Amino acid sequence: MIKCIVVDDEPLARALLESHIAEVPYLKLIGSYKNALQASDFLAREAVDLIFLDIEMPKLTGLDFLRSIANPPSIIFTTAYREYALESYDFEAIDYLLKPITFPRFLKAVNKLLNKDKDLTKPRGEVQEREYLFLNVNRKKVKVVLEEIAYIESLKDYIRIHFADDKLVVKEQLGRIMEYLPPFVLRVHRSYAVNTKKITAYTMDDIEIGPLEIPIGGKYKDQVFAYLRKDSNKGK
Repeated sequence: MIKCIVVDDEPLARALLESHIAEVPYLKLIGSYKNALQASDFLAREAVDLIFLDIEMPKLTGLDFLRSIANPPSIIFTTAYREYALESYDFEAIDYLLKPITFPRFLKAVNKLLNKDKDLTKPRGEVQEREYLFLNVNRKKVKVVLEEIAYIESLKDYIRIHFADDKLVVKEQLGRIMEYLPPFVLRVHRSYAVNTKKITAYTMDDIEIGPLEIPIGGKYKDQVFAYLRKDSNKGK
């Protein structure tokens, strides 16, 4: 059982999250607060496993609230603003949900926390099942192992998924498929997303996967370089 609280200044947003939480058997809501100050007082008295946290709130933002906590629990950000996604990387959040939050997207975020906990407790040497999705390809549902993706190319209402020795054309838009992909698949251009595990080199203008050069779009540069710097620091 995962003990969680909701912190959001919007009553309708809190009500929606509370409704989603009630549908998940392994989530237990133990508090719901309209501002970070109330939540801070509660955390001083009670242990929590997970916070569904809004960012833009009066008096104390969600990000400033986290900075004030010595050992914060797991965090799933819930916000109407995309621009905070970059800064959220610093807090190693489980996920970043954009309002309005659908139940399938909510459940995917919570399952990321479960998978993270399973990975930490799994005995060393035990084979872990790789993440995958079933995608629409020529009227069939085709299993795509996410770690095998090299990069994804947008074709308007379709995408072309490139692997080391193969490719698939899927009836899906790039922006929508990104909602269901893990953080290591990173949007770098309006027409491209890449598997960061496959990157062999990068410059200020492009990313290299072997001999292939993929451009970095201007609006994505801050997000891309923040992710790559953070990823590089993990190896130090």
